[in-house]
Amino acid sequence: MQRSRSKRRLQRVTKSGRQVIHYKSRKNNFPHCAICKKELNGISLVRTGGKTRRSNSRLFGGTLCSKCSSNVIKAASRIEQGEMKLNDISIKQKTYVLQMISH
Repeated sequence: MQRSRSKRRLQRVTKSGRQVIHYKSRKNNFPHCAICKKELNGISLVRTGGKTRRSNSRLFGGTLCSKCSSNVIKAASRIEQGEMKLNDISIKQKTYVLQMISH
């Protein structure tokens, strides 16, 4: 049960001098933006309530921060209007822009 790497392995020395391994569950990381790696606001780690209570219900809510999502929306509209090309966008933004265009 403890052999997976989902738990931290802590080597401890007992009072009798034996070396034992204690297994401790890891802490949950706070969700980050997929593009700029900034911590996302308005998202709770508490698992109470529905999915809409835990994350933002706007476009790209829970994956992108507000600044990056607005940049993606602007880039997608500029590509659709022909002002920009798809090659002018960074690789990280390209997947989200393609989602916007196909949506």
